Amino acid sequence: MAQRGIQLDGAKFCCSICLDLLKDPVTIPCGHSYCMSCIKSCWDEEDQRKIHSCPQCRQTFTPRPVLVKNTMLAELVEELRKTGLQAAPPDLCYAGSADVACDVCTGRKLKALKSCLVCLVSYCEQHLQRHYDVAPLKKHKLVEATVKLQENICSRHDEVMKVFCRTDQQCICYLCSMDEHEGHKKVSVAAERAERQEELGVSRQQIQQRIQDREKDMKVLQQQAEAINRSADKAVEDSEKIFTELVRFIEKRSSDVKERIRSRQKEEASRAEELQEKLKREIAELRRKDAELEQLSHTEDHIHFLHSYPSLSRLSESTDSPGTNIRPLRYFEDVTAAVSEARDKLQGILTEEWPKISLTVTEVDVLLPQPEPKTRAEFLQYSHQITLDPNTAHTYLSLSDGNRKVTCMREEQLYSSHPDRFINCCQVLSRESLTERCYWEVERSGKRVSVAVAYKDISRTFTTDRTGNERQFGYNDKSWALHDYKNSYQFIHNNIKTSIPGPLSSRVGVYLDHRAGILSFYSISETMTLLHRVQTTFTQPLHPGMWFQYFGAAAELCKLK
Repeated sequence: MAQRGIQLDGAKFCCSICLDLLKDPVTIPCGHSYCMSCIKSCWDEEDQRKIHSCPQCRQTFTPRPVLVKNTMLAELVEELRKTGLQAAPPDLCYAGSADVACDVCTGRKLKALKSCLVCLVSYCEQHLQRHYDVAPLKKHKLVEATVKLQENICSRHDEVMKVFCRTDQQCICYLCSMDEHEGHKKVSVAAERAERQEELGVSRQQIQQRIQDREKDMKVLQQQAEAINRSADKAVEDSEKIFTELVRFIEKRSSDVKERIRSRQKEEASRAEELQEKLKREIAELRRKDAELEQLSHTEDHIHFLHSYPSLSRLSESTDSPGTNIRPLRYFEDVTAAVSEARDKLQGILTEEWPKISLTVTEVDVLLPQPEPKTRAEFLQYSHQITLDPNTAHTYLSLSDGNRKVTCMREEQLYSSHPDRFINCCQVLSRESLTERCYWEVERSGKRVSVAVAYKDISRTFTTDRTGNERQFGYNDKSWALHDYKNSYQFIHNNIKTSIPGPLSSRVGVYLDHRAGILSFYSISETMTLLHRVQTTFTQPLHPGMWFQYFGAAAELCKLK
């Protein structure tokens, strides 16, 4: 019991902001104590309002109080630290920022254990005990602690909603059933829940059956993937073998041509050398005979001249000279021309056959979705040039920059009548329809500019819905939209809204894989952050679009490199 008393006392020395033992404790004018750093941080955030308050009792102070360390409290906390006490006892579970707090606790609230659907109050373990002990309270419906209790209260009459209107498909209170829902088909919430519970069971069976079907599909795809890998490996191996054989054939022919050229070169060079030797000998013989004739021409002995001249004037048979051949000589240029002709023919055949080979590879249907891009550079490989269609633009929208920029104007623009034009909502669609993997970015300025994709047959005018929401991007089953909403995002499809935390960025990237049914929105700044990803089945081509709520807002389809 003594140890229990120490624990309770220790809990009183915890800071209600950080939930730990006080560090450099200070006491503010209302009497509550905090860690000096905790209360400073808290008040720093309130400096702009110039009014500072106590986080527990909400008493305000003007001007900001000067904080002075509470020496006595600091000594007590230090003594507690020496005893090994570091935090609140484990059996006192205080509510954190993500917990449901007890509505009955005062001061520092404990974590709620249950919520009462009759009292519409959440209770900690201590305050819940009356529901177990008091007979009338035992009949109340207790559920796990939830912050959604107010969903059970009618916002109009502040009454518990115990009736379900099947005509309008919504929960209502008794007063609503007697007022605007009079004459509608109504049942108790419990009865509707029971019926929906049966439907839930059927839905679960369908889901489980679909899971089994998808698992079978997964197995088939796995087998197909293995077959694809084996086939691709074999195709690569065979292709390499065929091209290697082709290269070897070309190399062999190259070697044959080279060998033939060298052999012919050697033969012709040998013949040329042989002729040169013969010509050298003939030239020497002719020069000797010319010298003898010259000497004979100078003799004065007539008898000797007449006797010697006949033998000296006779010439031996002349050696054939290349210069005496009137046929033009042919060297190896013709060989080069023949090889060039063969090269051109081979290149022509490969060029002619390459599209057929490439198309054959492209047409291989692997039945598996291609991996999504990971980096912005990979996304930009699928960038698509998109322009806006003036025939769809609302009359308050002005298009510029080659129909890539749109601005919401205060005055109506002079557009001709067209069946594709949006009549009741400031929206515009692109001229291009998308059926493949595409990526684009939109730069926005002003408030409430939504980025969307939609089927071309989305409604252009008001429908039976009084609000006309059916034709607005996201509020029907023909469009998907990312809206700005209270400094964060909201994704809407078929009137189902999904909140997405901010902060907002001026540029939004959109990635579409139509065949795989993937639509992703990204926040583009220094980094690329995924905001929301949709996996569905698209039944028609999609058109990028934009929606505006305020005058002066603008959006531009970015030119991507």
